[in-house]
Amino acid sequence: HWTIMQSSSPFSTTIITVAIMMKLAIAPAHLWYPEILQGVTMITALIISTWQKIAPLTLLYLLINHLSTNTLLLLGLTSALLGGWTGLNQTQTRKIMAFSSISHMGWMITALCLTPSLATLTMITYLAMTTTMFISLTLSSSKTLLDLGTSWTHSPILLTTTMLTLLSLAGLPPLTGFMPKLLILKELMTMKLLAFSTMLALTALPNLAFYTRMAYLTTLTIPPNTTNSEYKWRFKTTTSPLIATTILLTTLTLPMAPLLYLTT
Repeated sequence: HWTIMQSSSPFSTTIITVAIMMKLAIAPAHLWYPEILQGVTMITALIISTWQKIAPLTLLYLLINHLSTNTLLLLGLTSALLGGWTGLNQTQTRKIMAFSSISHMGWMITALCLTPSLATLTMITYLAMTTTMFISLTLSSSKTLLDLGTSWTHSPILLTTTMLTLLSLAGLPPLTGFMPKLLILKELMTMKLLAFSTMLALTALPNLAFYTRMAYLTTLTIPPNTTNSEYKWRFKTTTSPLIATTILLTTLTLPMAPLLYLTT
């Protein structure tokens, strides 16, 4: 029996909400998250960024009727803004993914305030994109932006899919990452929250800036230094069925938006 759904005490609800916000690394309770991700391995960072967020989001969904919608929308806007701006000057890929996750959580709780089905769709796309990105970083052994710029000599195809994943995380059409942002802004405008939807859309610009910078370093340019090894013309292909599946979900799901999210 989910007694948490019957919680009527404002104090207990507030305490639980603060704990959930810290667990989800939503601003202003996000300061622990980038440092933790920077100090762990890529696989551990993947688990923290994806699997660990499912349970807190479930609890937040159960408590949503007892929480102030205005407060959650303000927290979502703050998280989306801080996640984007603080990620601009980062050079470590794990920290960039941490601030990216903070920004996405802002969009997530905004979607949760609108409709649960939209929050579920946003969560699924976030899990797919983040999983693909971390697997790409693991396979290319890219811990910094400099590593991204020099990894193309080892696996050009992997770095190409990494670029598409980055642009999808940025929310560029016609990739999958554009779908939740479009639907969230549509719902906000339907509710006559034009000023809020405008500010939320503008918070995506810093994310677009550092994602585009990463994509530029990944495939569109060569770093201004020589590599320590000779160019490899015979590449050693590594098969990864998981990344082959997730890259399809990350890049080609936008045409299925009417089927995945039906509005009346």
